[in-house]
Amino acid sequence: MPRESLASKQDRAQKIVKRLKKAYPDSQCSLHYKSPFQLLIATILSAQCTDERVNQVVPRLFQFLPTAKDFMEVNLERLEELIRPTGFYKNKAKNIQACCKVLVEKYDSQIPQSVEELSSLAGVGRKTANVVLGTAFGVPAMVVDTHVSRLSNRMGFCKGSNAVKLEQELMNIVEKKDWVIWTHLLIDHGRAICTARKAKCEECFLIDLCPQREYKK
Repeated sequence: MPRESLASKQDRAQKIVKRLKKAYPDSQCSLHYKSPFQLLIATILSAQCTDERVNQVVPRLFQFLPTAKDFMEVNLERLEELIRPTGFYKNKAKNIQACCKVLVEKYDSQIPQSVEELSSLAGVGRKTANVVLGTAFGVPAMVVDTHVSRLSNRMGFCKGSNAVKLEQELMNIVEKKDWVIWTHLLIDHGRAICTARKAKCEECFLIDLCPQREYKK
């Protein structure tokens, strides 16, 4: 199979985004939040945990601890108890407290709006930083999670699993205005059709735009 040019990938990506938007018109971040701070905490909790489980935990969590200062000052064991259902709760609790301490003391409880500053916070990697920037602040940001990695590889846009490398490659392929929605659309499609266990290519409305068609003949 000949190597696909960047221009061809860009054109194919635009067509895919158009179809995905039509198929999933309500595509958006599935985490529940009411502020950038709440989204930051929810995203930290979502590591190795389903968004559904996080959404069950955060209402009570933010009822008891509404501000970064509250998180910083709460007894660590109490915080662990509140977030226990999300898994890895001891490590998450320590990171969240350390993160909130910096937010309070360095940023006056405001959420910084750069990848570098966000990524410097405890428990916050590049993926989490991009989620907050793109979803809470509308800053063009490409989030690469397991769905985005899997589908972008299957669709022939990139190869490998290095999230930072995939992020850079996809930013050159997908139009900047669609960076944020690209992630949400691929998550929805990854859950509905292009699943991890087995892609349902026979049901996929993108098959004519996907290299997988070559393997299905």
